[in-house]
Amino acid sequence: MSYYSVSHWDTTDWTDEMEAIARDKYVPMIKGLGAESVDMVRTGDVSFLVVSKYPDAAAGEAAQARIDEIRSQATQELPMKMSSVHRGSTFASG
Repeated sequence: MSYYSVSHWDTTDWTDEMEAIARDKYVPMIKGLGAESVDMVRTGDVSFLVVSKYPDAAAGEAAQARIDEIRSQATQELPMKMSSVHRGSTFASG
């Protein structure tokens, strides 16, 4: 079954430049670590979540140390902080 990582983020600002950095820099970085897909979803004026899908738990867990480094880099580059993260394997899908 697929493995997912979902992180919740808050930022102090929202700009087109920030969206471009997310789309052009961070999505490819995460996919380069084995994610099948990465969706960044705006959930409020200054909040969003990142949903990364991996083919299985082994691939997702293997990427996590580097993902933690990427998250740290993102908080240094952009005015945002991660409020929570959840990870796990699917048990049902449709």
